[in-house]
Amino acid sequence: MRKFAFAALMIASPAFLFAETAQERLQESAKIFNEIMQSRDSAIPEELLERAHCAVIIPGLKTAAFGVGGKYGRGFAICRRPGRGGWGAPAAVRVEGGSFGFQIGGSDTDVVMLVMNERGMERLKESKFTLGANASVAAGPIGRTATANTDAYMTAEILSWSRSRGVFAGVALEGATLRNDLDENEELYGKRLTNEQILLSNMAPPPAAKPLVASLNKYSRFEEGTSSADRKVHRKAGKAANRTR
Repeated sequence: MRKFAFAALMIASPAFLFAETAQERLQESAKIFNEIMQSRDSAIPEELLERAHCAVIIPGLKTAAFGVGGKYGRGFAICRRPGRGGWGAPAAVRVEGGSFGFQIGGSDTDVVMLVMNERGMERLKESKFTLGANASVAAGPIGRTATANTDAYMTAEILSWSRSRGVFAGVALEGATLRNDLDENEELYGKRLTNEQILLSNMAPPPAAKPLVASLNKYSRFEEGTSSADRKVHRKAGKAANRTR
């Protein structure tokens, strides 16, 4: 059944599966993230982004169904540097998952996940894990100034959102599997590095990742060269400004 679902995806979108490079996918990830964050009413709350340990962005997750449904996507995980510093080098991931039921059709969905605590971050270091089974996942709230003090935020290791046909909303991606994409890591870094080796390192992001890193720093209010005390003051000032809008 899984082979049939994967074959359906290949028929539905062979160009996506084989044509894009890792560099192009990084650029698309930055574009998607910027588009989402620039929309005030349907953005990821900046407070959540500031608190997040890592982010996962999957541009164009493919879903196809011809009797059996399947999902396939490639993207990147990126974590903060030690000491809650700026965002580090991205590690490539693949997302795979299946659904069952009589359905015909397909869709193209952008997915963003925030890893909210160290437990979730530990999962990203593994060769693969399943959302909902190995790591708790919940639909994230939307709206740049939306409150982050929700039960989902307090308990979930991962918060997730999706955008399909221009509609952005929180969605729980239970059942999807995230795994290392060693081929993409080799393309970016010249070595078949595991995600653990990348996410725990201080290696410089590749040139193609700089726009994504810059956007994550911008919307989590991180500025190079500022101290942790200065960043705390900036966060308080930003929250006060939001309350007066």
